[in-house]
Amino acid sequence: IAAAKSVARTLRSSLGPKGMDKILQSGDGDITITNDGATILDQMEVEHEIGKLMVELSKSQDYEIGDGTTGVVVLAGALLEQAESLLDRGIHPLRIAEGYEMASKVATKELARISEKFEFDAENIEPLIQTCMTTLSSKIVNRCKREMAEICVKAVMAVADLERKDVNLDLIKVEGKVGGKLEDTMLVNGIVLDKDISHPQMAKEIKDAKIAILTCPFEPPKPKTKHKIEIDTAEKYEELRQQEEKYFNDMVKQCKDCGATLVICQWGFDDEANSMLMQQKLPAIRWVGGVELELLAIATGGRIVPRFTELTPEKLGSAGMVKEVSFGTTKERMVIIEDCAASKAVTVFVRGGNKMMVDETKRSLHDAICVARNLVRSNNIVYGGGSAEVACAIAVEEEADKIPSVEQYAMRAFADA
Repeated sequence: IAAAKSVARTLRSSLGPKGMDKILQSGDGDITITNDGATILDQMEVEHEIGKLMVELSKSQDYEIGDGTTGVVVLAGALLEQAESLLDRGIHPLRIAEGYEMASKVATKELARISEKFEFDAENIEPLIQTCMTTLSSKIVNRCKREMAEICVKAVMAVADLERKDVNLDLIKVEGKVGGKLEDTMLVNGIVLDKDISHPQMAKEIKDAKIAILTCPFEPPKPKTKHKIEIDTAEKYEELRQQEEKYFNDMVKQCKDCGATLVICQWGFDDEANSMLMQQKLPAIRWVGGVELELLAIATGGRIVPRFTELTPEKLGSAGMVKEVSFGTTKERMVIIEDCAASKAVTVFVRGGNKMMVDETKRSLHDAICVARNLVRSNNIVYGGGSAEVACAIAVEEEADKIPSVEQYAMRAFADA
């Protein structure tokens, strides 16, 4: 119990709008500043078994619901604290557990009774924004929580399936880049790749792009084993060079023939291939990660093509606009792919003064996005500020008076907690 209490005590001060952020220092001296309960517990190296359970509790809350990770731990700590005094009076642990079970049933019933239906639709998203603002008010971003909440709600509504009441969170990507200020955070209707177009002279904007997504390298074939080629005359060298050039020309031609106007490649290209592509006016992006490729494929409706020979027009994805943007005075360039054909992937693009700021904003936005998703799923709300908790406590107290056995003490303790 002591271990769990100490974990809860650590988190207690970061709960709510007046809560304070924690600075965590990891073993190698990295510093994280956060207010997200799950992150704090994740970084704390808890040795004790029961303490670890608290960490798991917070993680599962983060995974299932996304927000309220600090609250669950504090609540669990309070329950254990009350249980301690009951144990000192000599009540058996099983009895306490049973009492808690009964009490939680009563409490959930009471919550369902006081909850209200919460109406919103695709046009009227104001209620959703208000709810997301509640989430963000305890976080570091609360000075521009209104803008942040709007961004989150728009992101969720863009990918939400309102008939099925389902939201696929994989389609919302939160990208961050240091620089600029928090207010520069924006919502991109599409995908942001942290890459630039491989050759500086290629086109920077492509309208109605047809995208070929490749996982094969743009280079001459190499045998896997060690090999040497002996060249003793200039002719042989020339021959080799022509062979390579022909090989590249074929590749580029295949991309061109099936109508692609942009090549996105998982591997690198030779410089030779790069200049070929440039001469053919075929822009390309290289070194795109696997996750991003999959997201791209989902969003643009393209198929990922493993070999050049398999390129066909129907495997190409399409997007309304691909452009490369550079930020401020730095050389940071990113490619934005907008108006994708198949699905509505969106990217929330976070800016902030330093890395910690960006990371913390990403976490807070994650919470708010989850809240919006949960409201799309089931739109009952209870009022905050502790009122719902007090209502439950009162209901449990009243219930406890009707119970003859020892469990009533445990139920009272639940209400106190």
